Amino acid sequence: MGAEVSGTGYTREQRQRYREKVQQNLDVFERMLATSHFEFDRPMTGMEIELNLVDSDYLPRMRNADVLEKIADPGYQTELGQYNIEFNVSPRPLPGDAALELEDHLRESLNRAESRANEVGAHTVAIGILPTLTPEHFTTEWMSINPRYTALNEAIFNARGEDMFIDIEGPSGERLATYADSIAPESACTSVQLHLQVAPHDFAAHWNAAQALVAPQVAVGANSPYFFGKQLWAETRVELFAQATDTRSIELKNQGVRPRVFFGERWITSIFDLFEENVRYYPALLPETTDEDPVAKLEAGQAPALAELRLHNGTVYRWNRPVYDLVDGMPHLRVENRALPAGPSIVDVLANAAFYYGVVKMLAEEDRPVWTKMSFAAAEENFRACAQKGLEARLYWPGYGEVPVDELVLRHLLPLAHTGLERWGVSQAVRDRYLGVIEGRCTSGLNGASWQVACVRRLEDRGADRATAMRRMLERYVGNMHSNEPVHTWKLPD
Repeated sequence: MGAEVSGTGYTREQRQRYREKVQQNLDVFERMLATSHFEFDRPMTGMEIELNLVDSDYLPRMRNADVLEKIADPGYQTELGQYNIEFNVSPRPLPGDAALELEDHLRESLNRAESRANEVGAHTVAIGILPTLTPEHFTTEWMSINPRYTALNEAIFNARGEDMFIDIEGPSGERLATYADSIAPESACTSVQLHLQVAPHDFAAHWNAAQALVAPQVAVGANSPYFFGKQLWAETRVELFAQATDTRSIELKNQGVRPRVFFGERWITSIFDLFEENVRYYPALLPETTDEDPVAKLEAGQAPALAELRLHNGTVYRWNRPVYDLVDGMPHLRVENRALPAGPSIVDVLANAAFYYGVVKMLAEEDRPVWTKMSFAAAEENFRACAQKGLEARLYWPGYGEVPVDELVLRHLLPLAHTGLERWGVSQAVRDRYLGVIEGRCTSGLNGASWQVACVRRLEDRGADRATAMRRMLERYVGNMHSNEPVHTWKLPD
């Protein structure tokens, strides 16, 4: 979805031409998988971190254009809401102490961004959903000034033909039921996206592994318990994002039409399965075409950009998305893991990443992999349960049956992560630092979501109303975030 668009309205001819180009791109991509060389000799990892902007009262600050002008770094870009920015981290290899060096780089860059944001009365916050957001914040100019976002908003609502009904009930019994006349609620969902470059013949195993892992991954990393003043899911972002981008009317839902935010419906045998599914089942939202002739490029010995296929892929929001991309004319494939919320601290973000990269490697290389012993429906049920309940969830895992997620992580997944990172060539110091954070969350029962809830409850017990308690919680959260201490060590109000 990083591609720019030229307008917000499209003719029937443009849509027909786009469909033809996407199908042509898909055919060329199939040929490339059989005949072309993809870059994977040095597997690279990348990261995107989405941030919120708040004012001195910890309410949304709608000034991202001014903040980005002050930061003056191409690594920082706009996001959907004027209170959002995104930090793109350059790809790098995993081995050695690279993660420790990355931690220093991220802290330095984010400290500089915070300092520049302060110049326009803003602070940066890495959190899954900004808890001080209210419906009133979306009654004024909230959307970033970018044709891409305007076009996306119009495309989704033209497809729906009616306002969106957001309806989420949390395990505690609190419920949010409200209508939205724009995709504004989507802007509340701020995430960390992890990228892993893989060879074509290894892609299916890594995607299947990521799909199996995404449930415990979300349970351990949950950091989005509040939206519009209600305590909802541990990772409310999962359900909110799904509802806020849904192009289907009630009738299409009843027919079983696939949503744009999609867990999937089966284990795969090739990356082609996912791209073909996108083309077959999803109508275009942004039918922008280029002049590239992908067949001529391929036959001339060059890698085509496949811009239409990539743009279309960017409007199907899988929690583990397949990515085709070019760097210096060389094609490569990536698994883009999109399930994690932003924050709480940089050390927490890197702990989540280390856990993911280590476990995925081991699951993908098993002789009898987990997805041959677990139904895809069970993996999806695990995902919803873990998004709803976080560290308090129970899930199904082959060989363990139904098990508490913290027990599964401590007994099985953390040892896999240690071994997987060792096989990546990651140093002992890196493994101990970041996987120790995951262990600490599981033994303490505290991740970002549970810390937020516990903090708000204590403040409410002292007499604060919900809105005041959330502002005071967020103030403490921001201070702890900048200390770069892991969330399970953060103190709660006495």
